[in-house]
Amino acid sequence: MTDPSLTHRRRRRVQGVLKHVLLTAGAVLMLYPILWMVISSLRPDELIFSRSAFSLSELSFDNFREGWNALRHPFGHYLVNSTIITAGSIIANLIACSMTAYAFARIRFRGNRLFFAIMLITIMLPVHVLLVPQYVLFNSLGWTNTPLPFIVPKLLATDAFFIFLMVQFIRGIPRELDEAATIDGAGPFRIFTRIILPLCVPALATTAIFTFIWTWNDFLGPLIFLTDSESHTVQLALRSFVDSSSSGGGSSWGALFAMSVVSLLPVFLVFLFGQRFLIRGIATTGGK
Repeated sequence: MTDPSLTHRRRRRVQGVLKHVLLTAGAVLMLYPILWMVISSLRPDELIFSRSAFSLSELSFDNFREGWNALRHPFGHYLVNSTIITAGSIIANLIACSMTAYAFARIRFRGNRLFFAIMLITIMLPVHVLLVPQYVLFNSLGWTNTPLPFIVPKLLATDAFFIFLMVQFIRGIPRELDEAATIDGAGPFRIFTRIILPLCVPALATTAIFTFIWTWNDFLGPLIFLTDSESHTVQLALRSFVDSSSSGGGSSWGALFAMSVVSLLPVFLVFLFGQRFLIRGIATTGGK
């Protein structure tokens, strides 16, 4: 007679194996484009589309040397431009969104719920409908071809998603800590800087990581506000490789893939070293 517990263990083992097989297949499917791009970045242009996807013959780093100096400026120039815009956006978001979230979560004022509801509604507003009025405003201020259109609005706490994220996190912090600090003579600003901010590190890290990824990979915003090649970001620089090929300037697919790999490295490193904060921030948002 078959032991029921043994049958159950065998069934769970089979289910575990099948689950791992499916997860591995899904991971390979998702990673295939990236692996293909990395290998193609090491191939001569004439072999990129003619060889097997994972053929490792005739690999070299010539595409990286060519791509780095293929445009009007060295590719490092565009990396610096993207870094300035991204770093400014992260700092602005952390300051403005944390202060706004603290006000909504802890300070009682007339219209608190109404303004919070209006803020949530703005999440559903497509960014594309704002581009034309924003361009007219920023152009009249002389901010085009500068990092200001990307940084200054964030100082006004325009990213409602991050405000909502931090509000939910702050609401999970016991109010007894605020009351104890108030008894000791601390005001709202001191409570915010000495108690709330240190406890909000996971939410702040999540905000910083998402802001980095979204700003670094943004293409439409720089395309609208940065018309001078001197101020172009990484994403606009990558498009220049395609433009040069389509305009009869010769194929530069290898250089394009090489610089695409370079542009992905910062995102990969930020996610690699910040994933534990990202997971903690999402998992504990709204928790008690």
